[in-house]
Amino acid sequence: MSTVFEAAGGADGMLRLAHAWHERVMADEVVSHAFSHGFRPDHSVRLAAYWGEALGGPAVYSDSYGDETSVVRLHSGNGPHEEMDRRAIACFDEALTDTGLDVDPRLRDVLHDYFTWATTVAMTKYHGSADDVPPGLSIPRWSWDGLEG
Repeated sequence: MSTVFEAAGGADGMLRLAHAWHERVMADEVVSHAFSHGFRPDHSVRLAAYWGEALGGPAVYSDSYGDETSVVRLHSGNGPHEEMDRRAIACFDEALTDTGLDVDPRLRDVLHDYFTWATTVAMTKYHGSADDVPPGLSIPRWSWDGLEG
């Protein structure tokens, strides 16, 4: 059986999804607020590498950009934002359609479940301060059966 990463088209599929999601997010009046401070020009490339690694692909993000601690710190210290999270998930689901990754219901469901978990669990543990995020966290892996380990 292939990994979720492979089923989603590998690195190219992740990059298409990251671009589509970013376009949807920037068009959303609530979610785009998260990018009001600006964002890196290579945001979609980095995001694709992160998602790829989390979904069973190579450790491109960890080898090139950082670890889970750095990612969680970027998303921490902003207080709860349930509406923004809900809308970010909706943008992700629309991006799945934009990229054709919604055609296979099993793939669509596992990608949706991963993004929902990452958005509402993994990235929301440290609302108070990014300084609370412990060092040395590894990128969680997600398979066809959900969170590994």
